[in-house]
Amino acid sequence: MTKVPLISVVDDDESLRESLKGLLRSLGYGHAVFSSAESFLGSDALATADCLILDVCMPGMSGPELQRELIARGEKIPIIFITAHGDENAARMMAAGAVDCLLKPFSEESLLKAIDRALSG
Repeated sequence: MTKVPLISVVDDDESLRESLKGLLRSLGYGHAVFSSAESFLGSDALATADCLILDVCMPGMSGPELQRELIARGEKIPIIFITAHGDENAARMMAAGAVDCLLKPFSEESLLKAIDRALSG
């Protein structure tokens, strides 16, 4: 039996979290959603996530700060960054191992392509 990939979403925008949760469910992915980086770090999903869809700009710990924390902990979760701002840090985030950095609003197709790349290693 094949393991269903678990995609975690970390974004402070509730409507986006719910939208992504519905999309992931409809595609047959396992999903876990979090309103902050801190709540993700304190969850069981940290150990089981196969991919992380991560907002760049959030109150508290930002997406890039979470990426650095995961690297420091030796966690190797593929990250797809999403941002509402043209982010000058995209190159740095990609150099640190992010799979992609999508500008909101992004297309379902571009997100699915990024998820496929993240899960294929």
